[in-house]
Amino acid sequence: MKVLVINSGSSSVKYQLMDMEEEKVLCKGIAERIGLEGSRIVHKINGVKHIVEKDMKNHEIALEEVLKILVDEKLGAVKDLSEISAVGHRVVHGGEKFASSVLIDDEVMKVLEENVDLAPLHNPPNIMGIRAVQKLLPNVPNVAVFDTAFHQSIPEKAYIYALPYELYENHRIRRYGFHGTSHRYVSRRAAEILGKPYESLKIITAHLGNGASIAAIMNGRSVDTSMGFTPLEGLVMGTRSGDIDPAIVVHLQTKLGMSVDEVYTLLNKKSGVLGIYGKSSDMRDIEDAAFAGDKLARLALDIYEYRIAKYIGAYTAAMNGVDVIVFTAGVGENSPIIREEVCENYLGFLGIKIDKEKNDFKGKEEIISTPDSKVTVMVIPTDEELVIARDTKEIVEKGIKELKLF
Repeated sequence: MKVLVINSGSSSVKYQLMDMEEEKVLCKGIAERIGLEGSRIVHKINGVKHIVEKDMKNHEIALEEVLKILVDEKLGAVKDLSEISAVGHRVVHGGEKFASSVLIDDEVMKVLEENVDLAPLHNPPNIMGIRAVQKLLPNVPNVAVFDTAFHQSIPEKAYIYALPYELYENHRIRRYGFHGTSHRYVSRRAAEILGKPYESLKIITAHLGNGASIAAIMNGRSVDTSMGFTPLEGLVMGTRSGDIDPAIVVHLQTKLGMSVDEVYTLLNKKSGVLGIYGKSSDMRDIEDAAFAGDKLARLALDIYEYRIAKYIGAYTAAMNGVDVIVFTAGVGENSPIIREEVCENYLGFLGIKIDKEKNDFKGKEEIISTPDSKVTVMVIPTDEELVIARDTKEIVEKGIKELKLF
């Protein structure tokens, strides 16, 4: 079975075609700058990158061009689109309705539309991608895989905010959590590598990218996660503030005269390590500047690491212990400095010991703790596309409406 994985953003569409018999990536790429000048498709096959300049006014045109490339004589990975058995879509927000991946039908589309208010930046382009594929490949089944689904197992004490309860009852204001596909993949993979039952472990997963979140996974179920009603809560991120005193929002509006949109932009796009350092949100730049003596870069790095350590400590308490800590995503996989400093500067009380030689690498699976460390610390590159493809394959092959994760 060949599965096409689609991640549709506001001005881009990421794609990956996989042969699920061997779980092999046949080709992948991104259609970028959709609706803007200079739109193009960056396509990679057999390790070679190709740039295809195309005028793409909307997502349907972009996906049409992607499908043409997939069957292109020189760039393609299949001879005919009929070889594509199913399409799996990353969907950011499933609300409370979806606790697993589902086969997309009219009912599912209706619920996705209803959830737009919960994810106004992400769900609309996700929906556009689904509708475009439905039009271009009308006979191919589509599956939605939700960022929020894995966290639907967290208990009420973790997802209910201390606000009037009617706000939850009437408006579903609660913690949802995100990056669920990534947390699910790396936690399961950690159990596989260690050769231990997934359901027997207490695992903390740190997805550290431009957006970042931490999850507490106990007995194979997410029991808490740092992102909340939106992806703004939790860790300090590239451009997002993470946790702040809510009264700051009121202060910015009443004392500084900022509008709702200005505050929203400030917290989401001008804060985080970018707001502290002021020059870049790229952790590579910040690390270089910090070790070159830039005080604000060092401060940004310290705050970033401190917040990660605080959440790991909190989730250790929430689970009454921890067996495994996993670092993943762009920063987690590629920053030995942050991994080492988080563990050595803050987590020694857990009996964690890092092997500095084993930790000196980027982007591969590795156990970086010493054999006598009381907690196993690992680095596992995430593979959200593989999870999406696996879920899609299982739903389509079994002819079922949804998977049961819990």
